[in-house]
Amino acid sequence: MGRLRVDRRGLLGAGAAAAGIVSAGIATGAAAQPRPQTIDLPPPITREERLARLAKARSLMQAQGIGAIIVEAGASLDYYTGVQWWRSERLTGAVIPAQGDPIIVTPFFERPSVEESLAIPAEVRVWQEDEEPLKLVADFLRERGVAALPVGFEETDRFFILDRLQQQLPGVRIVSANPVVRASRMIKSATEIALMKAATDVTIAAFRQLHPRMRAGWTAAQVENEFGKAVRSLGGSDPWGLVLFGPASALPHGTGKPQKLARGDVVLLDCGCSVHGYQADVSRTFVFGARPTAEQRKVWYQVHRGQQIAFAAARVGVPAGSVDDAVRRAYESWGYGPGYKLPGLSHRTGHGIGMEGHEPVNLVRGETTLLAPGMCFSDEPGIYLPGKFGVRLEDCFYMAEGGPRWFSTPPPSIDRPFD
Repeated sequence: MGRLRVDRRGLLGAGAAAAGIVSAGIATGAAAQPRPQTIDLPPPITREERLARLAKARSLMQAQGIGAIIVEAGASLDYYTGVQWWRSERLTGAVIPAQGDPIIVTPFFERPSVEESLAIPAEVRVWQEDEEPLKLVADFLRERGVAALPVGFEETDRFFILDRLQQQLPGVRIVSANPVVRASRMIKSATEIALMKAATDVTIAAFRQLHPRMRAGWTAAQVENEFGKAVRSLGGSDPWGLVLFGPASALPHGTGKPQKLARGDVVLLDCGCSVHGYQADVSRTFVFGARPTAEQRKVWYQVHRGQQIAFAAARVGVPAGSVDDAVRRAYESWGYGPGYKLPGLSHRTGHGIGMEGHEPVNLVRGETTLLAPGMCFSDEPGIYLPGKFGVRLEDCFYMAEGGPRWFSTPPPSIDRPFD
């Protein structure tokens, strides 16, 4: 499904030659540096694919009896139209009707900028600062003869859009656009999967560049900055990182307190980047500059096993929540929990991922959505020991017809965290 020409053996060979890892996998911060790496990145989403998405949206709207959907700035607007814009108090969004081409509504002075990324046939209708943008939406719905039909709202649309549309179109029926937007975005195409694979490859290669450069005394911000430089050198964009040392690694989303790296610290890196708008999310945990203790090693391998349990449980046709259930049963048998209690796994086993780092649906208790080909998830069943340390290994996978397939392969051991 759109595999890339990435020579993983070559990456590993270069990393092994210069990774600064000595016997037993001790990260020493040696002076050797990895060779520059290159990754062949696939092209962005084409106009033709976006047109196919719009055709599917129209078909789904007609089946649901929805006259149009409203999608404001964000990932879904990019998904359908290519328009890459941010949210503010000024509305920029698309109105996609069940018949015919959509329109883009945006402020007059933003039109040239919005048109730069517009990738589909769509009329751009503008409003001045003293005008009501939702009047443009209401007028368009009347023109298309769908004002009397339900209007679907993408689930992240803000309340002011609904409120002001109701003022312009009294009696309008508002429904969820999830059966159109979410139903489409949850199922990734081969092209989307290739882009996510590329973002993951960039993230892993950046880790391999970062690891031997790390030094005692570095702050979390320094580590994140070095990761970002590595990502950009490899062709990725929008790098981000959550960097945790020692006891802070037991806090899944970190701490605001200052952190400085010290020999023997458990280091948790939760990082990612974007390739043409598609995301990677990868976590690695290792011990800096010292041999892991028996407890650190034990917990690391339990999390490694938890990933494999989740991967094995992810089968086409099973409820998404059953994947979380499988992991939690194993953890409870090892003395963690019960449930989401600590020490143990206090968060869901995984989340959906695509154009956004977190998307529906989640691998979490009670989620009844059935797994289907094209769905993509993180697999991150961490274990956290408050006041001591935490371990999180995170690799994402997509569902194929025959079951899950990794975007990145989990590392083999705490001594070889980036293999």
